[in-house]
Amino acid sequence: MNLPISFEFFPPKTPEGADKLRVTRQALYAHKPEFCSVTFGAGGSTQSGTFGTVKEILDEGVIAACHFSCIGATKVTVRQQLATLRAMGVKHLVALRGDLPSGYGVGGEFHYASDLVAFIREETGDAFHIEVAAYPEVHPQAKSADADLQAFATKVRAGANSSITQYFFNADAYFRFVDDVRKLGLDVSVVPGIMPITSSTQLMRFSDACGAEIPRWIRLRLQGFGDDTASIKSFGLDVVTALCDQLCTAGVPGIHFYTMNQAAATTEILRRLQYKA
Repeated sequence: MNLPISFEFFPPKTPEGADKLRVTRQALYAHKPEFCSVTFGAGGSTQSGTFGTVKEILDEGVIAACHFSCIGATKVTVRQQLATLRAMGVKHLVALRGDLPSGYGVGGEFHYASDLVAFIREETGDAFHIEVAAYPEVHPQAKSADADLQAFATKVRAGANSSITQYFFNADAYFRFVDDVRKLGLDVSVVPGIMPITSSTQLMRFSDACGAEIPRWIRLRLQGFGDDTASIKSFGLDVVTALCDQLCTAGVPGIHFYTMNQAAATTEILRRLQYKA
């Protein structure tokens, strides 16, 4: 395997978590990622932590992509945040609608990620490379699969450079999505997002929340392992490595790993794929 890879981190909440993430990043930098992205909490709730982690990555000599959500935001606040990021030297954004914090009423001047993409382009021209999210298994709040596909097309036409998918375990869903995107005349890059399986309960919780399907056979195998962490991790490595191998053989433009701030599983998957940085 020899293709671009990237890693996603989330901003740590404690000094101990920040120290652990620094160790994780150094381990993963050995694989020479194209960039590392940092998530943004609901309603921008982790903004300071996100920006701080992004700055650390930049200072470590690696390209950092800052997640940027707009729900509940105003043009004034977004304009200020964009100025801050430009001053930091950030040139790569992952533009998302984002989720409202619990108990927060609907508000703000942006309703969709496409609104944010268009505004960033209007304000900053080509200063940022803009990634947007893609949903091979359909966004959980979409009215229909076609409506979701059209929403993706709107984001691309608003000025997105490339896209990263929600994680999935069914490669056919990804291939079908890319085919549908091409039929719309869009040649945008669609990079598959990959979630290593290290915890059964964590995976179930995340997948229920984001609409990512866990195939029945995988779900049942994980449930069968109970609390046997070693078996869960071993099985997860087999499943995700096979998925990556299938995607790479098909010629995907890259792979984006949702690391969960851990290095071991992603490193082992890359080793099994005989990845050459």
